[in-house]
Amino acid sequence: MTQFTTRPEILGTFGVVTSTHWIASAVGMSILEKGGNAFDAAVATGFVLQIVEPHLCGPGGDLPALIYSKKTGRVEVICAQGPAPAGATIEHYTSEGIDLIPGNGLLATVIPGSFDGWMLMLRDYGTMSVADVLAPAIHYAEAGHPMLERVSATIAGLADFFREHWPTSYATWLPGGAVPKPNALFRNPVLAETWRRIVREADAAGSREAGIDAARNAFYRGFVAERIVAFLAEAEVMDGSGSRHKGVLSGDDLAGWSATVEQPVTYDYHGWTVAKTGPWGQGPVLLQALSLLKGFDLASMPTDGPDFVHTVVEAMKLAYADREAYYGDPDFSTVPLDQLLSDSYADSRRSLMSGTASLDLIPGRIKGYEAQVDAVMTMLGEKSGMGAVYEPTMSHLTEKRGDTVHIDVIDRDGNMVSVTPSGGWLQSSPIIPDLGFCLNSRAQMFWLKPGLPTSLAPGRRPRTTLTPSLALFEGRPTMAFGTPGGDQQDQWQLSFFLRHVHHKLGLQATIDKPLFHTAHFPGSFHPRTREPGHLAIESAFPTATLDELRRRGHRLTVTEPWSIGRLTAAKRDADGLLYAAATPRLMQAYAIGR
Repeated sequence: MTQFTTRPEILGTFGVVTSTHWIASAVGMSILEKGGNAFDAAVATGFVLQIVEPHLCGPGGDLPALIYSKKTGRVEVICAQGPAPAGATIEHYTSEGIDLIPGNGLLATVIPGSFDGWMLMLRDYGTMSVADVLAPAIHYAEAGHPMLERVSATIAGLADFFREHWPTSYATWLPGGAVPKPNALFRNPVLAETWRRIVREADAAGSREAGIDAARNAFYRGFVAERIVAFLAEAEVMDGSGSRHKGVLSGDDLAGWSATVEQPVTYDYHGWTVAKTGPWGQGPVLLQALSLLKGFDLASMPTDGPDFVHTVVEAMKLAYADREAYYGDPDFSTVPLDQLLSDSYADSRRSLMSGTASLDLIPGRIKGYEAQVDAVMTMLGEKSGMGAVYEPTMSHLTEKRGDTVHIDVIDRDGNMVSVTPSGGWLQSSPIIPDLGFCLNSRAQMFWLKPGLPTSLAPGRRPRTTLTPSLALFEGRPTMAFGTPGGDQQDQWQLSFFLRHVHHKLGLQATIDKPLFHTAHFPGSFHPRTREPGHLAIESAFPTATLDELRRRGHRLTVTEPWSIGRLTAAKRDADGLLYAAATPRLMQAYAIGR
């Protein structure tokens, strides 16, 4: 079966915007047309995505962003991944009768980071006011927006649970007691009023910068924080553990935290330099995979052939094994990134790649870290029998777990944003009364065993799966790309990047190629299981490729065409010509430019 490009690649010179929802992409372009820059457009787009894709992101969530500012000349990371609250100790959580943090409810909550991250981007890199960037979100929350079919299905699947256990969510998502129908106009007036009050407080502050700081104060130290704390003081809610629990997030946690700007981790590959977050996210796995793949002639491998798929999958297995053994918040753990990305380490790891599919999880053993690796592997062995594997295909977007959104923006001046907001899904925890949104469930990525790089600890960032990308070609900031998809994000991005670099396909043609990924390594989301040798692959690959992959020992889950991956990308040539492309999968993502 052949896959064909379903939409043209967008071209422009003024600006390009891609996101996982057509309304949000149009909003981003409208901001550019009103005189805003890429950062203003990204912020406005992000807030609209919270309204139109509430099953994928929300105000109580988190985000990392890779940005390039023409003014500063630097590629930087905005870290808006909130850490664990002060009361989030292993001792407290295990005393609650759990040995694995559930995937929803209040114990799974960390400090919500996305609002401060957006405001930091707006203040330090943007040009517009809080009122300017929140106006579209307020409009769609107040006047309404067409309900996505997948949002309707998610609400329908949770209706009984909401009715029995989370009545505030029931009141918000099933107004009048009925599941909103697909494409019906849906409103969230309570959230609209929350944003209106923040705008009023920002406007009263005077200058643009003072207004943005006033908005941040309103959220983390003002009326929003007060209502979050008041709700948590009383709430004891049912979660995925099958029991009711109270949260541990406090007013002091909220008041004492703010988003930060960091330097990216980078890797050079065939004339390109790829920038990712630090190891508090999974981003360096893509860089490690590139270091392994440097030793193969990928350009000679057809992208729909078994050699390409097998080689890329086997590299990912090794990189993700190192993620489990070494990655974590570098403020709490020493992560040996220099060694993990070194040529000598890649050479030693590459020798493990053979012509047959590996069924083993094999992290490297770096000197001085042997005890840590052993502790991680022992713990994973103890947990290996729990639950069923989650998220083998995109079909799980209609179930009870949340996912993610992605935005890429490049403006005519060359400013670039690649940002992956997530968390605070409508599935995460109950709606907070008088605010219209819920908190996140990112703490599920911690382990309740001490001594690991991802052990639960107050102030520690969970090792998020959120992983936007920004790439430079011959030193020039050139491309922003990314995708939703949990543990699959860097897998899909890796295939996209390799096909673009080695096979010279345009952005849209690259995105439209059939995709694959593996769940060979432990998942980051509850119930944290793995499936050795697993390979999910779209049926659009040739039958001969699928047969050969089976012969090599891969355990295939063959999915429907157009069912894996939600990539978007934007690119700027040296002459200023802009390109943008978005996946046709799920028929939600959109690229727009002029």
